[in-house]
Amino acid sequence: MTLSATTDDRPRHAERAPRKRGPKASAGKRLRGWLSSTWFLTPALLLFACFVLIPILVAFFTSFFKWGGFGFPDEFIGLDNYRKLAGDEVFRGDLWRALVLVVMSLVVQLPLALGTAVLLNQKMRGRAVYRAVFFAPYILAEVIAGVLFGIIFLPGSGLADALVEDLPLLGGLAGKWFSDPDTALPTLIAVMTWKYFGFHMMIYLAGLQGIPKEILEAASIDGAGAWRRFRSVTLPLLAPTLRISVFLSVIGSIQLFDLVWVTTTGGPTHATETMAVTMYEFGFKRYQMGYASAISVAMFLISMVFSLMYQRFALRRDLQGSVTSAGGR
Repeated sequence: MTLSATTDDRPRHAERAPRKRGPKASAGKRLRGWLSSTWFLTPALLLFACFVLIPILVAFFTSFFKWGGFGFPDEFIGLDNYRKLAGDEVFRGDLWRALVLVVMSLVVQLPLALGTAVLLNQKMRGRAVYRAVFFAPYILAEVIAGVLFGIIFLPGSGLADALVEDLPLLGGLAGKWFSDPDTALPTLIAVMTWKYFGFHMMIYLAGLQGIPKEILEAASIDGAGAWRRFRSVTLPLLAPTLRISVFLSVIGSIQLFDLVWVTTTGGPTHATETMAVTMYEFGFKRYQMGYASAISVAMFLISMVFSLMYQRFALRRDLQGSVTSAGGR
């Protein structure tokens, strides 16, 4: 069987017609576009430079000096502040307490926020009121929250002592909350959880409301129960929100200052002291600004290393595909 004589004799791989492209923008037009973008970005760049870049550079610079905070630093001591920092038992304790705060935030605060968000995402009477009540502590200023809990845990006359003094298991906590080194840090963790879990709850609520209901309904029709839907459908779709929440929680725990300073000022005997509290103590009470700058540099490096590693290994899948054609894709 042969092909018809009218069969087209064109080559198998015909050359494609060249793609038509629009006229290139003139150099003057591109320059005007660049100047326009720069003009709109200038205010933000100036603010970023004044309040972020310049303070970081000043902290790096002063960390190599013995400086009391007045005048221009002129007594150069090299790495002595960092050597002192490496051998400081209080700072090593700050690192350990920061790790404890991070772990407890991830183990207690975030699961509590997630469970509350799942419950308040259901149809129930007064749901908006419950959301507002749980989110209200986050709106409250840290100073006000610190003063409030300082009164609640006041030894002898505080509300907490009145509630637990007659209880068989908790009666021994009366008068100890923030005044005993063994109970001060757990009490601070409880206050932190009360203060910040509402913020993460709202983040999770936003993520839950972004999950299409059709997917959950399809899983329910296939016979998946409530726990199976949560484990196999809700959690995977909520993973980007969870990763952002974990990042914010870790960075916030590392840099915690105001709530600690108002409630305990780092005491008793450094039991609740954080790196930021130690930095403030040396910088603004002992007037050792050079050493305080070294502590701030250490905090910056810890936060930056964690941020880069977390972005590289945890947020990488969320950033894939987000690069636009301006980035070369």
